[in-house]
Amino acid sequence: MNTREFTEPRHPGEAILSEANFHRSREVVTIAQGQTIAPGTVLARLAVVDGVVARAAPGAGNAGNGVLTLGDPAVSSRVKDGVYTVTCTEASANGGTFDVADPDGKSIGAAKVGVAFNKAVKFTIADGATDFAAGDRFTITVQADIEGYRHVAYDQDGADGSEVPDVIAIYGAATGEGETTNIAVIARDAEVNDHCIVWPAEITPAEKADAVQALEGKGIIVRS
Repeated sequence: MNTREFTEPRHPGEAILSEANFHRSREVVTIAQGQTIAPGTVLARLAVVDGVVARAAPGAGNAGNGVLTLGDPAVSSRVKDGVYTVTCTEASANGGTFDVADPDGKSIGAAKVGVAFNKAVKFTIADGATDFAAGDRFTITVQADIEGYRHVAYDQDGADGSEVPDVIAIYGAATGEGETTNIAVIARDAEVNDHCIVWPAEITPAEKADAVQALEGKGIIVRS
């Protein structure tokens, strides 16, 4: 007797164990071009660089009078909406070192006077006639609404922001070159079934544990 083996595809919403009332757990996001997304896929969020507005300002009480000039472009696809702070942690003659913190207060690196900083935000701090002092600061305000972002499949080995898990797809989607589409996702305050979640094929247990923890930080609990 001949037998055939069938693989049941993922179904929309099957990963959801519980969610908040009145669809508070859900959002609609835009899937980037060139994506094949199954229901239950973990997604990451990338900024559309051309759609982001950034402006820099010095602290009102700065001792040093050097200036911070944004790059062109001023941000990368990893940028977050909100205010980045650039604070002098080490003063020196004709120089200095600044800590760069994202809108969540997390340090993303050190910037040195006269050296281009090239991460989520891009800029160069120039020395002025008066040296910087510890505590001098600049702010970089990033404005990007939901239309300023695209979602892609989470990739633990990415370096463009795709390595940061953000939401979980409720529905599937497929986009070609130059094509985008919108789908509903689980963004917060929900429990999901790990057996119905689509993870990258090459993810390690340690990488998955980190991703699960990141999702928990957004209120998305992954149940085994």
